[in-house]
Amino acid sequence: MSKGDHRVLTGFGNHHASEAAAGALPVGRNSPQQVPYGLYAEQFSATAFTAPRHENQRSWFYRLRPTADHPPYRPYARESRLRSAPFGERPASPNRLRWNPLQMPTEATDFVDGLVSYAGNGDVAAGFGCAVHLYAANRSMTDRAFFSADGELLIVPQSGRLRIVTEQGVLIVPPLHIALIPRGIRIRAELLDGAARGYVCENYGAPFRLPDLGPIGANGLANPRDFEAPAASYEDVERPCELIQKFQGQLWATMVPQSPFDVVAWHGNISPYRYDLSRFNVINTVSFDHPDPSIFTVLTSPSDRTGVANVDFVVFPPRWMVAEDTFRPPWFHRNVMSEFMGLVQGEYDAKAGGFLPGGASLHNCMASHGPDVDSYRRAVSAELNPQKIEGSMAFMFESRYAFRPTEWAMETSLLQSDYDACWSGFRKAELPGIEGRGA
Repeated sequence: MSKGDHRVLTGFGNHHASEAAAGALPVGRNSPQQVPYGLYAEQFSATAFTAPRHENQRSWFYRLRPTADHPPYRPYARESRLRSAPFGERPASPNRLRWNPLQMPTEATDFVDGLVSYAGNGDVAAGFGCAVHLYAANRSMTDRAFFSADGELLIVPQSGRLRIVTEQGVLIVPPLHIALIPRGIRIRAELLDGAARGYVCENYGAPFRLPDLGPIGANGLANPRDFEAPAASYEDVERPCELIQKFQGQLWATMVPQSPFDVVAWHGNISPYRYDLSRFNVINTVSFDHPDPSIFTVLTSPSDRTGVANVDFVVFPPRWMVAEDTFRPPWFHRNVMSEFMGLVQGEYDAKAGGFLPGGASLHNCMASHGPDVDSYRRAVSAELNPQKIEGSMAFMFESRYAFRPTEWAMETSLLQSDYDACWSGFRKAELPGIEGRGA
């Protein structure tokens, strides 16, 4: 039996308090000798106890049973394509890579078993870097729960709505929304449309936060009040549940005799979130030149080097293009950062074809990339009237560390062997009245 509802609490990083039963939250203290209703007080810490106050993240849970009540974990019995850094299966590739969409499974597959690792960087044990997984599932998780002890999960649905049951409440996450699940929080992913597909960034480093705005000022990009945390909602279900965790790159499982989603009340400043990407306040040029894509950053995980991210989550949403005398799509460039891209819907304005919703691409550090031939020709000949890019949502996981692809990602038939050809056929520029010069 479930207790509670799907109400949400607004504000990124706020200190929330929520209870699904009146009086369940202790007043004036965190761990009284006797918790109301005989509940168990449990602190959940997403940062070290001694982290500075402005970075410290912790919440208190008041639950039917303590989570310590479980038998030992055993290696997960099923085959999994989930991996963690360091990725040693393949060397980091300087080649530009692109994949077709992940196919829906033919056998019954839930969110956990539908996760496939494509690439990653850093070191999960050292606590830096990230991994990129894609998922394709055709059944809801039933009597199963999952959490990652390795990193927080940024989930980007591409098709199919997710109902994500968490210890702190329920989030409904359709495409064009994201969900941010803190490291260690248990979830159950249910499919509201029978099947679902999307992307996951598993962040090993500093927790995602809103980027500083600098000269932009006090407003713009993703506004804190548009992030929604779940209100308390608990399950009082006495039925065995398989509890699966990802720990140091491996999956482990144990059985518990009841639902692990039994938090009746909670308070604190760490929780899952959902965010509607249509609320992103796009900043763009109103004069000339295409700005750097950093102005499209929704969330950032900083590294130990100021201004250089462990991983950024960047979106390219619907927006007006009004720049004068300007090549409007993203320009040709080589970047010290490495870029893993996905497409939720529509067409990316730098690719005329081949980059499909549900697909992915990887451009590692200093890999030359930019618009393909058709996009370039279309852009240089376009009449520069104000133009609205609509019906499109691309995104990027951008990291200071090069991504290493997994063995699966390099051997799957989804890898487009002809990706380089999209840059073939650019005509040589000719200078009038000047003959070519040899060495």
